[in-house]
Amino acid sequence: MVQADTSGASVASPFAAKHTFNLSFKLLVFTVLFVMFAEVLLFVPAIANFQRNYIETKLSVAGIVAHTLTTYPETALPRIIQADLLNRLDAYAVAVRLSGMKQLVAMADTPPTVTRSIDFDRLEAHGMVTEAIDTMLFGGDRTIRVTGTYDGGGEIEVVFAETALRDELLHFAARLLIVSFLISAFVGVLVFFSIQYLMVIPMRRLGRAIYQWSQAPESDEHLVRYRGRTDEIGRAEFAVAAMQQRIQELFKQQKRLVELGLAVSKINHDLRNLLASAQLISDRLTAIPDPAVQRFAPKLVAAIDRAINYCQSVLAYGKAQEAPPARRLLSLSRLCTDVAEMTGLTQHASIEWVNAVPDDLEVDADSEQLFRVLLNLVRNAAQALEQCKDEPLVRRLTVAAERNGTVVIIRVSDTGPGLSEKARESLFKPFSGSVRTGGTGLGLAIVSELVKAHGGTISCPESGPGATFVVEIPDRQAMAA
Repeated sequence: MVQADTSGASVASPFAAKHTFNLSFKLLVFTVLFVMFAEVLLFVPAIANFQRNYIETKLSVAGIVAHTLTTYPETALPRIIQADLLNRLDAYAVAVRLSGMKQLVAMADTPPTVTRSIDFDRLEAHGMVTEAIDTMLFGGDRTIRVTGTYDGGGEIEVVFAETALRDELLHFAARLLIVSFLISAFVGVLVFFSIQYLMVIPMRRLGRAIYQWSQAPESDEHLVRYRGRTDEIGRAEFAVAAMQQRIQELFKQQKRLVELGLAVSKINHDLRNLLASAQLISDRLTAIPDPAVQRFAPKLVAAIDRAINYCQSVLAYGKAQEAPPARRLLSLSRLCTDVAEMTGLTQHASIEWVNAVPDDLEVDADSEQLFRVLLNLVRNAAQALEQCKDEPLVRRLTVAAERNGTVVIIRVSDTGPGLSEKARESLFKPFSGSVRTGGTGLGLAIVSELVKAHGGTISCPESGPGATFVVEIPDRQAMAA
């Protein structure tokens, strides 16, 4: 399968590729390399210590030879024995220095010229490393003279060929490298299987599940399952599972919006024709001279006109956005009265209607959109009061407002049962923010969108009794600033 990236180019899916150089293989290679690197850091001090022990042993044996040869007069010890001791020591000459006097203890018949000198007692650690590297890289046919301590206050010198030292040092280095490689391979395999079990397999399973789910996100077949792990992999599984659940909820909401749009498109035409017929009849009512008819006919005509306008954009939340507000200065108190008359609250049998908006308060807003905002809020509050079965409950619905600088603050409050914590979590979300039984949750979502179109905010602070919605509408000058 081929996917398109954000730049427009097509790339092959990595899940379809063979795992030749997958994460496990790379991890194994890097583990072996890193362990080998650590072994190399130990390799140089190891060969330096090997050469140090070799020279120290050579000086120790030379000291024993020196004691042996100086115990007897030179004429008493046969020359062949001296040669045998030097041969066993693998040296050309042994000399000691006591009280400032140097004495040649034993020497081969034709000793070679000394080409390298090492003062063992004055050699620091870094110097021994340098000498060991020099022996491995440049040694071979040279003759070494090593000086060390003899009998506490004296010195002993040993002259010997470098060949044996270099051969043993190279053999030791080869063995050390082989052991280091075996250790690296063993550790690499252990780390490989450990990381494979702890990380690679869970990450591969998680990645494949996400990829398969992305091909059909509405299906539950490839959802990531949280397995209860508390480490980073478990946190990733938990986060992805929560994300998938949230996206599926959004898909369900989107599906409902699509279905709602299809249903509305089917009934919109016939409903508009019916309302147009009702409008013609209401126009004839205005010609009847009855005072009661003349009183209520204009309101009926206005209500039908609003219904026709709403029919054009009914449930407009399903569209991309509402039309931009056509803002004018409005009398907020008169608008609230229209809302109360439309909902029947002015003559309601059990709900007390209170319009606490000052008569001189003006708001800079779109008349139809602000009417819809107040209508939804007031109707929700009235239905919450009507559904409450508590007879002694005081049923009062109040709309109050005030101006604070360039912002008009509107409060719609009731004395009902209030909002539950669950309802507050998704208060302004479509299909999930309903505050009453049987509600769709679209009303508050539409209210939120209309208020935001005015550059304002809507909130529902926790204050009793009942519920209170606070709408803030700024003036156009404040928005421009």
